Amino acid sequence: MDRSTSIARGPTVHAIDPLEQETMRVVVRRLLPVLMLGYFCASLDRANIGMAATTMSPDLGFSNAQFGFGAGVFFFGYFLAEIPSNLILNKVGARRWISRILITWGIVSALTAFVWNGWSFYSLRFVLGLAEAGFFPGVVLYMTWWFPSYYRSRMIALFMSAGVASQIIGPPIGGLLLRLHGTLGLAGWQWLFIVEGLPSIVMCFVTWRLLTDRPKDASWLRPDQKDWLNERMASEQAQREAIRKYSLAKAFGSLKLWLLVVVEFGHQVAGYGLVFFMPLIVKGLGVATGWIGVVAAAPFLCGFVAMIAWGYHSDRTGERTLHAAGALLLVAVGLATCTVIGGNHPVVMMLVLCLTVMGNQSVAPCFWSIPGAMLTGSAAAGGLAMVNSLGNLGGWLGPSVYGLIKDATGSTNLALLFLSVGPVISAIVLVLVGHDRRLERIAPLR
Repeated sequence: MDRSTSIARGPTVHAIDPLEQETMRVVVRRLLPVLMLGYFCASLDRANIGMAATTMSPDLGFSNAQFGFGAGVFFFGYFLAEIPSNLILNKVGARRWISRILITWGIVSALTAFVWNGWSFYSLRFVLGLAEAGFFPGVVLYMTWWFPSYYRSRMIALFMSAGVASQIIGPPIGGLLLRLHGTLGLAGWQWLFIVEGLPSIVMCFVTWRLLTDRPKDASWLRPDQKDWLNERMASEQAQREAIRKYSLAKAFGSLKLWLLVVVEFGHQVAGYGLVFFMPLIVKGLGVATGWIGVVAAAPFLCGFVAMIAWGYHSDRTGERTLHAAGALLLVAVGLATCTVIGGNHPVVMMLVLCLTVMGNQSVAPCFWSIPGAMLTGSAAAGGLAMVNSLGNLGGWLGPSVYGLIKDATGSTNLALLFLSVGPVISAIVLVLVGHDRRLERIAPLR
């Protein structure tokens, strides 16, 4: 059978031999903890900006709209720098560039403790976006260098579970840091920003020491393991490029990639609206100040479990589109249901929020396997960054409009209803776009 006939029939099925198992076990143990710790640090800001708002907004006189805009303006800096950042990472290597990202955003995050008005808050959040740009798509790109397609959704899920862990651990720790109010003359929210910036600075040096750019550079793999991994990744790249090889320019002009931007945008409208305002939603349910962080973490604990299970199932079946679209619809239904329940039924409201966050966290592992399977080389670096940077502008729109609606109407229900629109559009577009399963090599579980 010739190669073109094999490709046309669909994903290649391969047996998992002992060499593959032991090689992937070593790669996962060596690289994934470093990547997860870095993402945990990045996500602390997303978790604790909402906690800080509970006291920072009254201290600085911010309205919901001002806070929502400031929290979301981060994504404009992210948007401007992300594609150049990922292209640089592809050129100079992940070890060097991710270390640079970690230390700069750690410093800027800590400096947020010293904002004094709206414009200083907006400016530093914008600079934080510039500093952090490229981390997430850079790691997704890095995974295409190290993890065969059969493993990729669950690896992305495990990587992103560190971000969810920060949503679980961050708010309770943030609540404790807020109690430092008055220590050394600083407000509690100032201590929160200072302390959350330190882990990123530490992780810069850990990443520099432990991360390896490419499999060919891995002195910690045996020669036979290194040969197997290099050959496997080269084979998968050839398989994708036999169907279609994108240049960087063709990737930027691809209709499918632009539709994936729409999918990610709608997803982030809801996702960051939930992340940034979850502590304030919980506060509105009548939860005591000391318990806001603990209660706000509960939905993300559920999301932590769901995303790993959903990513694993997507890899096992080789199906991406319906997994991601189904999770998006769960987000939309959950948000719409919250508007019906209202704040008079706090327990039921929290249960629905848990289901909503489970859906929200389960989208990304399946979704990012789609562009990751389409693109190679510099097209992958630029294309992944394009989808993430433009899509993440939804992370500005969601919190900003949520805050405007809340200020104008006083209604959390209407604000949540707005957030539910984005995932519906994303699910429809994703189903229409689809995914060519010939681009991935799927193996049976044993």
